[in-house]
Amino acid sequence: MRVTPNSLRSFAAGLLIATTVIGSVYMFGPSEAESTGKVEAVKTEKLTEEEMVKQLTSNGFVIHTEDEWNKQLEAMNEKQEEKEADKQDENTDGKVIFKTMLTVSSGMTSIDVGNALEKANIIKSGLDFYKEVENRGLENDLRPGTFEVESGMTTDEIISTIFK
Repeated sequence: MRVTPNSLRSFAAGLLIATTVIGSVYMFGPSEAESTGKVEAVKTEKLTEEEMVKQLTSNGFVIHTEDEWNKQLEAMNEKQEEKEADKQDENTDGKVIFKTMLTVSSGMTSIDVGNALEKANIIKSGLDFYKEVENRGLENDLRPGTFEVESGMTTDEIISTIFK
């Protein structure tokens, strides 16, 4: 096919007309999409506060008022201060023993636990802890909860405390 100036102008004119039609429909057409009737309309209803709380809690969400949330934050800060004080405890050998409250939530992996224990100075290497858990085949047996661990514990004791 041979391209001539007239065929190129015709093609450009067609593009310009198509763009103009589409733009004018967009600008001057209806502002909201209309249903064709094939899809059922979504029922929207106003829920009361109690109904919202019931619906959310039935789906596994935890709902707190601002006062309840602030009380929990204060309690967590107090626990954190106690934890920091516990880290300063020393045993009879003159060695510093670090204690911590480890909170394991659902979705955490043994790598996360190892890193948290390393950060709290309970173990030397989070990677070594993970490898030991993997060697024992316990990586899927992590149980959620809050556990008290200290640096004087052996790896076996820590694993038996945190894993099923």
